Amino acid sequence: MAANPALSTLRDAVQERLPAYLADLERLVRIDCGSYTPAGVNTVAEVIVDRLEGLGAAVTRTGNGTAPDGRPLGDLVVGRLAGSGPRVLLIGHMDTVFDAGTAAARPYRTEGDRALGPGVSDMKGGLLAGLSALTALHDAGHHPSVTFVANPDEEVGSPFSGPHIRALAADHDAALVLECARANGDIVSARKGIADVAVTIHGRAAHAGIEPEKGRNAILAASRMVEALAAVNGRWPTVTCNVGVIAGGTRPNVVAESCRFEVDLRAASAAEFAEAEDVLREIVGRPHVADTTSELSVIASHPPMEKSPATARLVSLAQSIAGELGFTVQDAATGGASDANTTAAAGVPTLDGLGPVGGDDHAPAEWLDLGSVPPRISLLAGLIARIDQGL
Repeated sequence: MAANPALSTLRDAVQERLPAYLADLERLVRIDCGSYTPAGVNTVAEVIVDRLEGLGAAVTRTGNGTAPDGRPLGDLVVGRLAGSGPRVLLIGHMDTVFDAGTAAARPYRTEGDRALGPGVSDMKGGLLAGLSALTALHDAGHHPSVTFVANPDEEVGSPFSGPHIRALAADHDAALVLECARANGDIVSARKGIADVAVTIHGRAAHAGIEPEKGRNAILAASRMVEALAAVNGRWPTVTCNVGVIAGGTRPNVVAESCRFEVDLRAASAAEFAEAEDVLREIVGRPHVADTTSELSVIASHPPMEKSPATARLVSLAQSIAGELGFTVQDAATGGASDANTTAAAGVPTLDGLGPVGGDDHAPAEWLDLGSVPPRISLLAGLIARIDQGL
């Protein structure tokens, strides 16, 4: 491979292509592409495929994925750029958390130096930053070995794309994940592990007024279980356990025959995560009302992304490059999971939060700092070009 391009050259290339980035950003934010809106996700995929092929990538598009409940998902896009040097895996996701109709209700707009709209930060801004960084490297005549993954289902735990990402991780030397930087500008070096768990309790129906003693109330069992799960919070320094969804019963005059709830369990370390999972299973497996039974199923799971020495070296490299570009950057741990959890668990040095600065993800006020776009894309391009220095 030729000598690494000067950061000033990459910065100039990024700046020259900025109008194209902004046009693509507006275009993508105006597309409804929630995880369960596969047609919208595939519309985004078409844009990604076009941009990757324009860079000379060999692109594959894999469809027919489904969520655990059988709902269809959008296509997975993988673009491979042949080059020399360490093999870099770039990952971004095309899906958002928003329902169909949100893009029309809250269309893309700018207010001062901010862009707003559904998915502008999480993560259309970061997804396009990855493509723009590769374009800047291409314009500078630099051709690294890069595999670009556009994931259709990250917001629901990557049930379809996760196995593909794990398989790709085994063949790469480093992974850079394109989630946007934190609202204060931090990049991400650690993430909590997460398990989304569904619990179904089976009781026995009976007339609540005439012979309630014949019933076994599944809602009562669930309420006792929920209280026990709430007590998991605080048992370990980084563990959180939240029951966020619950439904059960049929009518107020019927002893509830069934109840179902969903649990979000998180921890920052593999040890705490494993211990907390064991406690969760013990609580659910124990009958809290006589003659009731329960079932536990894992909806989605990501292992913790702990800050390893390899990740620390990538952080140092990113900080050095940012310094040359004229700004400072810090790293942080965060409670949310991403595909970085998957690559880190596979033993691949991984750094996340490499998109532009954004905030209020998953909320109506979601924003992207447009002033951060050129420097952050330049940082990402420099990191790809110099990745061997961080390994």
